[in-house]
Amino acid sequence: MQGAKKQMIKVTKHGILLKKIILDFESKGVLNPAVIEDGNIVHLFYRAVDNDHVSRIGHSLLSGPLTVTSRNERPVLVPEFDYESRGMEDPRISMVDGKYYLNTAFDGVNAMGALATSTDLSHFDKKGVIVPQIGFREFCRLTDFSDRLSCKYSRWNRHGERSAQNNKDALLWGKNLVFFPRKINGKLYFLHRIKPEIQIASVSELSQLNNSYWTDYFSDFSKHIVLSPRFAHESSYVGAGCPPIETEQGWILIYHGVEERNGSYIYSACVAMLDLKKPEIEMARLPYPLFSPDVSWEQHGEINNVCFPTGCLLSEDTLYIYYGAADEQIACASVTLSLLISELNQYKNEK
Repeated sequence: MQGAKKQMIKVTKHGILLKKIILDFESKGVLNPAVIEDGNIVHLFYRAVDNDHVSRIGHSLLSGPLTVTSRNERPVLVPEFDYESRGMEDPRISMVDGKYYLNTAFDGVNAMGALATSTDLSHFDKKGVIVPQIGFREFCRLTDFSDRLSCKYSRWNRHGERSAQNNKDALLWGKNLVFFPRKINGKLYFLHRIKPEIQIASVSELSQLNNSYWTDYFSDFSKHIVLSPRFAHESSYVGAGCPPIETEQGWILIYHGVEERNGSYIYSACVAMLDLKKPEIEMARLPYPLFSPDVSWEQHGEINNVCFPTGCLLSEDTLYIYYGAADEQIACASVTLSLLISELNQYKNEK
């Protein structure tokens, strides 16, 4: 595992954008927002947690990147089905061909990538879980585990096959579901994460995401791995963060990297560049975090030392990154996109 190099990119932290208020559905915290621009309005769909640790999706409107103008006093999405019975977590949102894709789900045992779609950002049609719903043993069988895969995937995914408390099968967690904001080569592409790496998948239609598709997928699993932990600040695991930003150079992916230090985890915002036509190819990656927990609202909260990026907004040459701060509040940071791309070009992969 390589050590992190000195940070070169200037990042501006704008502070807390949204805090919990005296509403039952978000009494524990607000965090990890999905962000989408619709004309002059910015929609913020965020995870709201109550005192029973059940998550729902709250909604706020912004004028410009940093000014909150309104906030719903009721959640816009609530658990309705068994697969989301204990909450809807960490939403991301993308628009593809006029349709919005938003995701999240937790049933008390399994955190899985579920999907809801909308054409107006007011009414959502829940499609259910779209990531593979298999246990770790089945995963091992389908992938024909090599020693390399076995070692790193066993650490994070080897848990009981059934939860006695919830009477549910313990499945392979497929989190951090993030759709690319347009079709590539006529296909819908999305990232997801089976710890400790980020994987990619593509389909012509969502209906193709069936058991047969995933059986095929796992038979050559290694080719679907996009990012693996490489540097010290992401040495435990990585996870997809914000929907990729398209540039002439490549797809800019803001993701989170996690390092275990002194018995606890530190979550940092990181950045990589993926190939425009073949996004399964990593072209470049910064060898240091874009930003890490270094101020009080990131270092102290429901979970300490967390910067968890989930939404981006591009305004001219400024990239605004929205993130959960210490699993309790929503904050925003920004960076100059052209300078970020120039810096990434210094660290292109040799292949």
